[in-house]
Amino acid sequence: MGLKDFYKKQVVPQLMQDFEFKNSMAVPRLEKVTVNVGLGKGLKDSNFIEAVEKTLVEITGQKPIKTKAKKSISSFKIRKGMDVGMKVTLRGARMYDFVERLISVTLPRVRDFRGIAPKIVDKNGNMSLGIRESHAFSEVKVEEIQTVHPLEVTVTTTAKNYEQGLALLKYLGFPFKS
Repeated sequence: MGLKDFYKKQVVPQLMQDFEFKNSMAVPRLEKVTVNVGLGKGLKDSNFIEAVEKTLVEITGQKPIKTKAKKSISSFKIRKGMDVGMKVTLRGARMYDFVERLISVTLPRVRDFRGIAPKIVDKNGNMSLGIRESHAFSEVKVEEIQTVHPLEVTVTTTAKNYEQGLALLKYLGFPFKS
């Protein structure tokens, strides 16, 4: 049973009971997952940019888009319009597949992982999680990595508040600290 089936059969009835929703369409659900990498020190290094793009393709199965600087910042040596990051937005089946792999495979492989702090869920029920090393993902081969780079995973939900978002994420299986 995939994560989407698990959500429909187990999570929706539980959330309807907990928050007294009358309609199953009112229950919070996952909207999208965004995987983001800031290029930072590797802005000028084309090999680093290529490695980041390759890693994102392996992890998500989707080609990333380059994010551009909105304004010039001289102290960071950034000009308006420069590529400063890459991101992939996942929706639908790919999103559920990615979240399932994140929960069951990737997070347990993160070094010194003791659970997710509940405070990283914002007031709208969305969660942003930073992962220091991209090789925590099983799709990335440690032998092929030239540079280790961090990435950020943002899980966007349709929850109306913190409590609904946290409950949804807990029921989906995210390992929060108690």
